[in-house]
Amino acid sequence: MIVIVLTNCPAGLRGFLTRWLLEISAGVFIGNPSARIRDALWEGVQQYAGQGRALLTHTTSNEQGFTFRTHDHSWSPVDHEGLTLIRRPNANLTPSTTAPKAGWSKAAKRRRFGRS
Repeated sequence: MIVIVLTNCPAGLRGFLTRWLLEISAGVFIGNPSARIRDALWEGVQQYAGQGRALLTHTTSNEQGFTFRTHDHSWSPVDHEGLTLIRRPNANLTPSTTAPKAGWSKAAKRRRFGRS
């Protein structure tokens, strides 16, 4: 069993995938082709995706029972002690463009000076 999820891909790629898979929702394809066909479909997805992103999930004989591949995706699969996990980029690690205000906040002033 495989699942392919497309985001922002050309309509021709969706037509290419409907030859072998069933489109159950916009950009979500499922099917049960052989491993050779699965690999050929994934090569086609990588070739025709353009500026879009793609995610392939398929069954395999490992601890989780499945594995996945990504194409031009900000999330990346990472092996962690035999389990495949998704690493998402952390938006909080980017430097802030605005400097914090100097001085005490109004709430801190009230607490510090005992005013309610």
